[in-house]
Amino acid sequence: MIHLKRLLKKIFNRTTICVFGIVVQIGYFASLCLGLGFCYNASYLVFQALGVIVSMFIINSDINSSYKIAWILVIMAFPIFGVMFYIFFGNSSSGRKLRRKMSPYIQAERDMLSKDAQNGDIPENKHYSIARQADYLRKSGFPAYCETNAVYLPSGEDKFKALLRELESAESFIYLEYFIINEGKMWNSILDILERKAKSGVDVRLIYDDIGCLLTLPVKYEKELEKRGIKCRVFNKFKPFLTKKLNNRDHRKIFIIDGKTAFTGGINLADEYINEFEKHGHWKDTAVMLKGKAAHGFTVMFLTMWNYLSGENPKNYGCLPEYREEGAGFVVPFCDSPLDDEPVGENVYLNIINNARKYVYITTPYLVIDDEMQNALTLAARSGVDVRIITPHVPDKWFVHAVTRAHYRKLTSLGVKIYEYYPGFIHSKSFVCDDEIGVVGTINLDYRSLYLHFECAAWLCKTDCIADIKQDFFKTLEECDEITYDDCLSVNVFVRALRLILKLFSPLM
Repeated sequence: MIHLKRLLKKIFNRTTICVFGIVVQIGYFASLCLGLGFCYNASYLVFQALGVIVSMFIINSDINSSYKIAWILVIMAFPIFGVMFYIFFGNSSSGRKLRRKMSPYIQAERDMLSKDAQNGDIPENKHYSIARQADYLRKSGFPAYCETNAVYLPSGEDKFKALLRELESAESFIYLEYFIINEGKMWNSILDILERKAKSGVDVRLIYDDIGCLLTLPVKYEKELEKRGIKCRVFNKFKPFLTKKLNNRDHRKIFIIDGKTAFTGGINLADEYINEFEKHGHWKDTAVMLKGKAAHGFTVMFLTMWNYLSGENPKNYGCLPEYREEGAGFVVPFCDSPLDDEPVGENVYLNIINNARKYVYITTPYLVIDDEMQNALTLAARSGVDVRIITPHVPDKWFVHAVTRAHYRKLTSLGVKIYEYYPGFIHSKSFVCDDEIGVVGTINLDYRSLYLHFECAAWLCKTDCIADIKQDFFKTLEECDEITYDDCLSVNVFVRALRLILKLFSPLM
């Protein structure tokens, strides 16, 4: 009887029910399209006309041009299916609704952070390009902080050790916001400390993304955490309905202790990130630990999301402490939202590339870029800048990896150097430039990350850890193979054709 209950529990879990619901809707959607197809003449003409109207609407919208092309191709190739698919997934009505709900919280965040603006401390005359980049972030609502010690963590194992050490020192509050949490050595070790700290009176709060944790956490896991004294909110709860809201995920990774220490980077709270087991070969990832004033920026970001998910007063930030620690340079914590027309993450990356004088070194798990990013990279390379990019050799998604490789030929032909990390999967999202600027965060070089997800990162200027990021890049290069232009030419013609087809639809992946 016990075994039967366990079997039924596995069969009828949340994932199975959600997948079944979506399959039913897709089946209904397909049958509707087929039914319309039988009335070929009338339905085809109607949907051809609708396709033209919808395409005109898409062309005049404010979305990225690559996204426009992908949708128009689908609509023109499959008028009935394409139009209905766009109505379900492509229109922005759900985004507008979410934008209306979140706008007072985002405005409160900007008002709170504007009090910290310190760009006047940057030597504008001597470092004009740096001042311009910092000024862009300030005008986007993200001030620069000095008196911060930035420590680069070159692996998930290093972050895990630092987290456990810093958690033990928590006295006031611990805030966590993560895309993926999975039960295992990493999360269970952290959870034990969180539970103990909560019992001692520390304010412990957690936000996790429901889609990110759909396959890794039990249903209503937030209730279990509440029983342990940990306050919990779930971002954009998944329901088995086809909707564009599925696209907008909380991809951020933030860990804050007492407002004096903050972590961000690509590392989620799951065992593959610390190589407890091999999921896609060796997992290479990075993070940064900020001790001092810059931690305040991430604290405000977290509380903004918390207030929104809790339905609290947008200005409910309480009395946040401010800590100072000796450290060189400046740090700008920043985040990116899909609910405005400002792709902050992409603009930060473009600013770094366009202002580079000597080199730009990049690590990214996905290289799914539009024409603007591709042109920036190739223009920098042709202007004498040493542009190098490390991507994975072992993919986590074969079709995204195919699109990543589809960009190699053009980039390498114009001087960009591409390397693949052969031991496994590189999940790190980092930039380092001219021994002066660095970025470590959650922002991938793909459409979903740059336009659809909530993201965050730390922009680093002349901090001591810039040298560590560069050193780690070259250490990682030792385990990589360079992909040359000749290598791209030798790719099988059918493989090349598949990559190019997938590339056309890459914004929809």
